[in-house]
Amino acid sequence: MKRALLDNLLAWKSKKTRKPLLIDGARQTGKTFLLQNLLGKTFENVLKIDFLENPEFIEAFSASLSPDDILTNIELLTGEVFNHSTDLLILDEIGECPRALISLKYFAEKAPEAYIAASGSNIGLITSFPVGKVEQYNLRPLTFKEFVWASGENALQNAFEQKLSSSAAHSKLTELLTDYYFVGGMPEAVNSWFENSQLSIIDRIEAVSEVHRNLIEGYMRDFGKYSGKVDAQLIESVFKSIPAQLSSVFDGSVKRFKFKGVHERKSRYAEYEGAIKWLHKCRLALKNHPIEGQPRSPLAAYQKENTVKLFLFDVGLLNHMLSTGYREIKQQGYEYNGYVAENYVQQEIAALGIEPSFSWGDARAEIEFIIADDLGRIVPVEVKSGKRTRAKSLQSYIEKCKPHKTIKLTGTQGSPATETKHIVMPLYYTEYLLEHLKGGDD
Repeated sequence: MKRALLDNLLAWKSKKTRKPLLIDGARQTGKTFLLQNLLGKTFENVLKIDFLENPEFIEAFSASLSPDDILTNIELLTGEVFNHSTDLLILDEIGECPRALISLKYFAEKAPEAYIAASGSNIGLITSFPVGKVEQYNLRPLTFKEFVWASGENALQNAFEQKLSSSAAHSKLTELLTDYYFVGGMPEAVNSWFENSQLSIIDRIEAVSEVHRNLIEGYMRDFGKYSGKVDAQLIESVFKSIPAQLSSVFDGSVKRFKFKGVHERKSRYAEYEGAIKWLHKCRLALKNHPIEGQPRSPLAAYQKENTVKLFLFDVGLLNHMLSTGYREIKQQGYEYNGYVAENYVQQEIAALGIEPSFSWGDARAEIEFIIADDLGRIVPVEVKSGKRTRAKSLQSYIEKCKPHKTIKLTGTQGSPATETKHIVMPLYYTEYLLEHLKGGDD
């Protein structure tokens, strides 16, 4: 399974000296596979330590944090010889061993030639962190581009990468995008969907649904295990409420997260703040902050923490939690469930490095996303899940804020390649959104 992040990791490997790698991300997004199977195959030898599966390896870090002492201890515990100049050491589930996380600072300072890579799913919760001493990345569920790669359809991959706008490409990519809405980007679900292509559609659907069920159950267990001082039941209530609140929107944009009724006897942001931050730090929830008035860069300076939209980190799990069946998604296509398309776009732009994101609204209009280009100019990005692209909200934004450019993500093939001011892009090309946010392109 090809992952886009691999290019960054290969560039890391090619450096003469390097900081340790740290791969963050929600549980089961493929961090271990990325390090061991994709990056690992470029090394002569790979030594993996999993602190969750084998907690006895914590002992290797219990005394000295000197890289030489740690590597000697690891060799003693594993019985394997490790050459840090040629071999890759993977410290998996490093959040289970805080001293191992601290040791990355000393590897960066005293052994910059070493190939040390760590991963974990609760790193965001750790307070003692080697800031500036690691090369950190967040591995999210497969993006739609990676889903296209996983399909194995070479012609479709080429069409996607060339951004073709033909009717044939549009039809095929639209079909695959609605599959993605059901399957999502969790590696096990994606693998099940494509590996079982010879089975009946009913069996394929059930296999993916079983993966989704197990994943959700696993996250629920994690709430109790890693919640710390935050109420695990409150975290669960917020997590379950995200799909419920998203699905309450059938027309228009996703609304701000409502706190009343989510959990017994709690109705204010201050009472939910810990749970929301916990889900965000664990990469299970994505945040969008509505901005009012004339938006200016930097947008983060105008956000209000107690006013937020929440999205789920994976659209497949979103539909599973709502019990939305595959046939229902295929029949509806883009026409009705606009919140699904909006959650999908939120995922895609998060993978592009825009997270949290921002939206805009006034009394009469809402724009799903506003993004600053590389010159600091604010570009409205409207999501229209159907084929009807006339947008009163966008027109209202144009009249009030006078943007130099607008973008609409829709179910249509898009505007001509020569259009640079009012751009219409098909939803499946959200991956290329940043190409239209370069200051010198108009």
